Amino acid sequence: MLARRFTIVCLLSALFGIMFATLVAETSRPARSWEQPANRH
Repeated sequence: MLARRFTIVCLLSALFGIMFATLVAETSRPARSWEQPANRH
């Protein structure tokens, strides 16, 4: 029972860590090229 609870806690913390890392990477990334106005003329 303790091992199962420990596994669940580890999986949840890993999932939270991945989501947090993705959020930090998205905010630190510069703006995408297709979101900026394009001057093609």
